[in-house]
Amino acid sequence: MNTDDLIGMLSSGPDVRVQRPSARVTLLPLAAALLVSSIIVLAGLGLRADLAQAASLPPFWIKLGFSVALAAAGALALKRLSTPGARSAAPAFLLSAPVLLIWCLGATTLWQAAPELRAELFWGRTWRTCPLLIALISLPLFGAALHLVRGLAPTRLRLAGAAAGFGAGAAAAAVYCLHCPEASAAFVGVWYLSGMLVPAMLGALIGPRVLAW
Repeated sequence: MNTDDLIGMLSSGPDVRVQRPSARVTLLPLAAALLVSSIIVLAGLGLRADLAQAASLPPFWIKLGFSVALAAAGALALKRLSTPGARSAAPAFLLSAPVLLIWCLGATTLWQAAPELRAELFWGRTWRTCPLLIALISLPLFGAALHLVRGLAPTRLRLAGAAAGFGAGAAAAAVYCLHCPEASAAFVGVWYLSGMLVPAMLGALIGPRVLAW
């Protein structure tokens, strides 16, 4: 190898090609994990008794839409973080927008409510268990997301682990809506989000170890 060839090779960088998994390989583990999380809710917790009535009212769909929007944003963030050089500005906006909206709605709800009702709207009846249950329900989805990312090329391992955990937590929150009796936007904006942040923090903690390639 002459000097010109060596300079050309060094300037072009290593020839790294990442094999992108097929849609089937990507979706099957996530779908299986979502099924397991759903079984945990249905068999372990059960559907809320008034689900049909709750589904006819806006608060249920606000709660579900909040969770689904964050799950989608988390999935997009994870995809970008698993692709070297991809921009992450759009996922950051998509992650923050639903949170800001639910906080504004929750603040408005508390401001308009009678003072004696505000504590119940914020704390609800299940604030002690809600975040923990969402975190536990997310574990199958969290494991599937980490397994998927390991086959890609993440470079920011803590962020990728956090995105995997947050997306899994948000998807678990969407499933948890089938059981949860709470309806207040103030409750959802704090305690649902707390449940999503638990696997996100765990993902940030273990990301550098389990996602290294």
